[in-house]
Amino acid sequence: MAQVAPPLTFVMTLRVELGAPLEVGRTTHGRRRIIPITGGAFEGPRLRGAVLNGGADWQIVREDGTAELDTRYSLQTDRGETIYLQNGGIRHAAPELLERLLAGDAVDPALVYFRTVPRFETSATDLQWLTRAIFVGNGERHPDHVVVHVWMVE
Repeated sequence: MAQVAPPLTFVMTLRVELGAPLEVGRTTHGRRRIIPITGGAFEGPRLRGAVLNGGADWQIVREDGTAELDTRYSLQTDRGETIYLQNGGIRHAAPELLERLLAGDAVDPALVYFRTVPRFETSATDLQWLTRAIFVGNGERHPDHVVVHVWMVE
């Protein structure tokens, strides 16, 4: 019997504004960087609102240049509901492109593998569907912000 991949349903696009990275340096796990999340916005067919200031991406850059992403931040819908978002992921590209990304330069997003697995928490009754599904994201790193397109796995 042939296996069929589950369909994906578009949920939202996040535009996450970033502050200057804090370089912790080389640790036992790799190059540790903490990138503050300073704001932004999100919008999709069922919800929209703001990315709140106060989160960060606690990332590790491995020896091969692959970044292990661990972002944690809060969203507030236009109806005042709060959503906690933890977005783990992987980002890699050719070494010369990774050097440019880490230096804060613009790189064509099509040349970078940037995938995430968003997990949502909220007490909002109307948004419990966010807590009961698996989501995947496709990201784009820009010099001062990140764009993540999110889909629900049906």
